[in-house]
Amino acid sequence: MHYTLKPLFPDAHLFLVTCRVSTPDAAGQRFSLPAWIPGSYLIRDFSRHIVHIRAEAEGKPVALAKQDKATWQAVPCKGALTLIYQVYAYDVSVRGAYLDRQRAFFNASSVFLRAHGQENAPQQVELLPPDFAPDWQVATSLARAGAAPWGFGAYQAASYADLLDHPVEMGRFIRMEFTADGVSHHLAVTCDAPFQRERLCRDLARICAEQMALFAQPRLAEPYLFLLAATDTGYGGLEHRNASALSAACDDLPAPHLADTQTPENYVRLLGLCSHEYFHRWNVKRIKPVEFVAPDDQREAYSRLLWFFEGVTSYYDDLCLARAGVIDETCYLGLLAKTLSQVRNTPGRAAQSLVESSFDAWIKYYRPDENSPNASVSYYLKGAWVALWLDLRLRQRKGVCLDTLLRRLWQEYGSLEKGLTEADLYAAVAALGGTALARTLQAAVEGTHDLPLERLLTRVGVALAWQAENGGKTPWLGLRHASIEGRIHIRHVLAASPAEQAGLAAGDVLLALAGREVTAQNLESRLARLAVDTPVECHYFRRGLLRATTLTPQTPPANTALLTVLPGKSAREKRREWMGGGKK
Repeated sequence: MHYTLKPLFPDAHLFLVTCRVSTPDAAGQRFSLPAWIPGSYLIRDFSRHIVHIRAEAEGKPVALAKQDKATWQAVPCKGALTLIYQVYAYDVSVRGAYLDRQRAFFNASSVFLRAHGQENAPQQVELLPPDFAPDWQVATSLARAGAAPWGFGAYQAASYADLLDHPVEMGRFIRMEFTADGVSHHLAVTCDAPFQRERLCRDLARICAEQMALFAQPRLAEPYLFLLAATDTGYGGLEHRNASALSAACDDLPAPHLADTQTPENYVRLLGLCSHEYFHRWNVKRIKPVEFVAPDDQREAYSRLLWFFEGVTSYYDDLCLARAGVIDETCYLGLLAKTLSQVRNTPGRAAQSLVESSFDAWIKYYRPDENSPNASVSYYLKGAWVALWLDLRLRQRKGVCLDTLLRRLWQEYGSLEKGLTEADLYAAVAALGGTALARTLQAAVEGTHDLPLERLLTRVGVALAWQAENGGKTPWLGLRHASIEGRIHIRHVLAASPAEQAGLAAGDVLLALAGREVTAQNLESRLARLAVDTPVECHYFRRGLLRATTLTPQTPPANTALLTVLPGKSAREKRREWMGGGKK
């Protein structure tokens, strides 16, 4: 198998791709493009971006018939068969392909057709430089097969599945390097704004070293690559075996004047994103659900365990920042409190279990709508809540914690590339924490109740209290809105809320309360003047028509978590054992 790819028309956002099969199927070679990309559980139908496709052999045209939305078949031919096609690339996310005059990016699942029957053959890739930007560089975790470091030329993958796991960035990016536990780590950052390169490398090195120490043996010694495209408002990441593709805002990078003692919230968010995707190097890319071992790239790969693979990773992403010393315990507890609050403020947690949320990721998590807060729960956020609970419960046994469980899974499943089943997971929990703990965990993720945390957190020197948002200073309506030209456009109406009882709905534009105009700027002050449990007249637009209803504000629910440190030497030592690593 041999592919070539060239950024062809940047203003039209088109890559030119060829796919050459030296020994095509004698009955007629079939080709297809994946419908989804591992790590992002939604059918995306990447084949819709293929244009101008044709086939040839020995310089002569070969008939090519499309069989379904993602599959083509060539008629039998003599000699090597080559497909020539263009791919439209204007997806700014980390999941697809992108091309303009400033940069190019792609995942193989968006651009390289799979030749059926040739999947296990070595896959050769030649990246050709664009005519419009001869000074561009290349950043990828693909193995070089003649290409110079950071250069265009020949690369290779062991198989088609391996090829899919190596994102590629092209452009005028900033190159950086650091070592963690003796392993080379590289960064390719596309950003027009200046930032502290040394600070970013130093902090990432500490985070990566912390995670490598957590999983310990067998040690991953392959180099790792962070691809970071920084724009005005981007945010997101996608994990790969030895790389991660990241999107962030330029302002999230450490500013040139930032003091070493300062770690602003937006920079913490970027570090947490990097930590999350790096943790996936073990947890999901190697320790993986059995359904992800050899998935069908045309159909959904359903798993009931995403709560574990994403939830545990979401728990550790911020925890590793604290353990690595790049944030202090106050900052970490604030991040944890935000996660707990987001879960408590989701009515859907009473409607959908974590295993259901995991299984339905393909139709719900990546397709949110106005009713999502009432009908579903995030396997990331509530999964992190469960991971915290499990860690604190395991710590009640001497010499055991969630780190211990992960190391066990890494050694018994991840390092052997053996898929994990639900039974395997609960058996591992039972071996460390007892059968009763495993049963409680299973009941929790298959049910919809909240696992209690207050007493468990007290054991590690932290107090958890629940309070109303804004200290309960304003009455509660139970709606979430967006400000558009100063107007209040309702996005979500929470279940059993005053807004729902008043008949308000997503898409309505709130105009007045108690006879007074409300805007995005004065809503809080208007609410502060209303009395709890006292009905008021409410005016709003629905699809351009003026309507009125009666709205009765209520006492705001105590759904905001407040985490504070307990005094004393013993509490301080317990926090250090938990947040400082507790290398058990």
